[in-house]
Amino acid sequence: MQTNIPNILFCCIFILLPFVCLNAQEIGNNTEINLDAKERDTIVTVGDSLPLAQTIKATDSILGDSLQPPQKGNQLITDAVKYEAKDYMRISQKENRMFLYNEAQIIYGDMQINAGLIIIDNDKNEVYAYGIPDSTGAYSQKPVFVQGNQTVEPDSIRFNFDTERALVYNSRTQQASFNVKGEVTKRENDSVYFMQNVRFTTDEDLENPDYFFYARRIKFVPDKKIVAGLVNMYLADVPTPLGLPFGYFPLTEEETSGFIIPSFGDSQRGYFLQNGGYYFAISDYVDLLTLGDYYTNGSYAVRLESNYAKRYRYRGNVRIRYENQYQSERGFPDYSERTEYNIQWSHNQDAKANPNSRFNASVNLGSSTYYQNSVNQMNTGNFLTNSLSSSVSYSKTFPGDPQVNLSIAARHSQNTRTQTINMSLPTLQASMTRIYPFAPKTGSKKGLIENINFQYNLRGENQIRTTDSLFFKPEMFKDANYGAQHSIPVSTNFKLFNYLSVSANANYEENWVFKTFEQSYDEFNDEVVIDTINGFDSYRTYNFGASMGTTLYGLKNFGKDKKIQAIRHVMRPSISYNVNPAFDQYYDTYERINPANPLETNMVDYSRFSGTLYGAPGNRFSSSLGLSISNTLEAKVRSKDSTATEPEKISLLNNFSISTAYNLSAEKGQPRLSPIALRGSIPIVRDKLDINVAGNMDIYALDNNNQRTNKLNINNGGSLFRFTNANASFGYSISSKDFEDEGEDENKDNIDNDTYRGGGRRDDLFGKGTDLDGKFYDEEEDPFADEDRPERNDNWYNYKIPWDLRMSYTMTYNNSARQNEITSHSIMFSGDVELSPKWMVGASSGYDLKDLGFTYTQLRFQRDLNTWRLSFNWVPFSERRSWYFFIGIKSAILSDIKYDKRNEPDRRL
Repeated sequence: MQTNIPNILFCCIFILLPFVCLNAQEIGNNTEINLDAKERDTIVTVGDSLPLAQTIKATDSILGDSLQPPQKGNQLITDAVKYEAKDYMRISQKENRMFLYNEAQIIYGDMQINAGLIIIDNDKNEVYAYGIPDSTGAYSQKPVFVQGNQTVEPDSIRFNFDTERALVYNSRTQQASFNVKGEVTKRENDSVYFMQNVRFTTDEDLENPDYFFYARRIKFVPDKKIVAGLVNMYLADVPTPLGLPFGYFPLTEEETSGFIIPSFGDSQRGYFLQNGGYYFAISDYVDLLTLGDYYTNGSYAVRLESNYAKRYRYRGNVRIRYENQYQSERGFPDYSERTEYNIQWSHNQDAKANPNSRFNASVNLGSSTYYQNSVNQMNTGNFLTNSLSSSVSYSKTFPGDPQVNLSIAARHSQNTRTQTINMSLPTLQASMTRIYPFAPKTGSKKGLIENINFQYNLRGENQIRTTDSLFFKPEMFKDANYGAQHSIPVSTNFKLFNYLSVSANANYEENWVFKTFEQSYDEFNDEVVIDTINGFDSYRTYNFGASMGTTLYGLKNFGKDKKIQAIRHVMRPSISYNVNPAFDQYYDTYERINPANPLETNMVDYSRFSGTLYGAPGNRFSSSLGLSISNTLEAKVRSKDSTATEPEKISLLNNFSISTAYNLSAEKGQPRLSPIALRGSIPIVRDKLDINVAGNMDIYALDNNNQRTNKLNINNGGSLFRFTNANASFGYSISSKDFEDEGEDENKDNIDNDTYRGGGRRDDLFGKGTDLDGKFYDEEEDPFADEDRPERNDNWYNYKIPWDLRMSYTMTYNNSARQNEITSHSIMFSGDVELSPKWMVGASSGYDLKDLGFTYTQLRFQRDLNTWRLSFNWVPFSERRSWYFFIGIKSAILSDIKYDKRNEPDRRL
């Protein structure tokens, strides 16, 4: 889980400068050295015949002697120390010092110092580490202090063995996301460090950063606290008034609770503080984020977000949002009030948690106008989405033969336009795997009898239909509809003449309901009276069906010397037969006056099961014959690659199908053949563009009331077929990568639109939703974060301009009742262009070719400022006309350092 850092100075937590007392140093290959000023100088150089280490007896100052027990008082070293140097290692008796020169190194335990020059002063009991000038006179081989996973790179180090204090000058280190440089660091003891003139930043260039924070004094107690003096923010070495006079911060390696700094501004509801709150790091498994908004006209919003996870078990998140919005001021005629809320819950169980049971949840419910009226919701895809849905389910598998599967689910669907809500609370489903009673104990099943199988299914549910205004009120449950359905499907399949595949099936259903509806006619009021009868009732139905199909192949060869070498046609014809008996025993009649002739009466059939959960059974016998044929057309063409040994296969037609049905039980004078349905896909650009087409053709004509008659359309002065409706659509995407040669770098910056958060479309044809931190919803990572990106001092000219474009086209024609019109015709597009390694622009829009107008349009601009992010999102017209500007530090640890300004859409409550 990620922690939100509460304020600007929280970055001080990571200014950890670990210095460990040089209590022990190993010299040479487990050889100990004692220094004494009375001994002569000893120089050991590379290539010298002398040993790499020499033992010199000492009188009092001991760096470590494995032959003698440690002495008290002047004891400095308690363990062995390793050392080495490239040029020489010199021991000066006069100065009582040891010198290590050029690529010098000292290792003790988990501590290591590398420097150009290391000096150990035995008189002062101090060690010094410096850099050295190289052949050009530049200062090089600066000290590097490493202990554990901590690294410090100062200009020089001074450490005293007696007091165990250290001074470090111009130290450079990295703590978490920060690069830290301190002018002077003093190690008081193992528990306290003092730093003076410290600056820290997330910029990789510590010597010339885009920005940094400057603290005059810092007291650091490891694993406990940081106390800082005056802290200022600098932009390009220019001080700003942003800062605090002091700060106190507790230290912990775990997630840290803290305040979230709100953003401020003004809107139609007055001045506001937005997205301020507190982050609770409850435990390693769960956290809680509380955010709120307040507007000076009294409007307010509260949001609660919690993430939870347990490894190998589950993970999920919960979001609850509530807004109380006021328009204008109390007492004014245009004053109004609105309440909006939204609840989201996502829970995913790890597949390793339990192989036989699973619990999942995906909830998105709330007021239907939340995404249209929320004052803090920038997801455009949700705004244009017309439905919300939820599902919470638990499933359990009982192994055995047969295996039994059980599931319990609660579902919800909501139309945000009509504000109707359909809920299933709950749905119970149980099923038994197929049983083959006549299958052989060994070997495969063959023939009609051995393939006979059946299974049992149970479905019980409680359905509720309501509206926003009655949601979770007692009236919501008043008209709940509940019942259960049992079904036993029986089927078999076999081969006929080795080429025809035949299948037969029968299905038996029994439906249980707990209330029915009796109908009668009230002559006095001339209306139908419906009485609800509570109590158990049931009805049973059954039907039969059979189908037969085969696959035919056709091949035409043109010769291997031709560009098109062969064409293959695959055809799959099938015929089916279905019978549905009439269940008129479940129907009753009542007599009512004929509205056209009050002197006559008509007998009206009705079923008491009409309006129940699964509806009334059919009271008309039906028998139909179905015909369908699907076609696939492929070609073999000569490859453009001269080294290829095999031709390429391309598709010319994908699954183009023709289907219809003939009603064998139609009454005399009624049309028997249903409209002919056409479906297919036409490949245009391989693996890039397929045009999907669909349509219906009818051979019958319409009467004056636009009803189908038994008269052929061609005999009514028309053509052989009458198009009733048609649709054509395609989606196409193209990018600069499609024109790159193989072997070129494929890791160019390109925003991936396959992921999204908070709902909406997976593509960005509706425009990208902007998050509250200035990112777009699909921008999980920095889109400019490419290892091969030019550094800031490189040429800004981008001779390769990455780009991408996504398009969607749809056209619908309707002529079912002689409309002869195109009901919808539009094209939508979205694209991004990287003008330079640090500039990206994008747009999403569309054009309604029927009504001649632009659809929802969004323009996007992004600028990478190295350590900062700048973005501008603009909707230039429509009822969502608005803009949003953001600039802030990219590092998540300093996400509170930002400036954003927005012009909200003009919402009228």
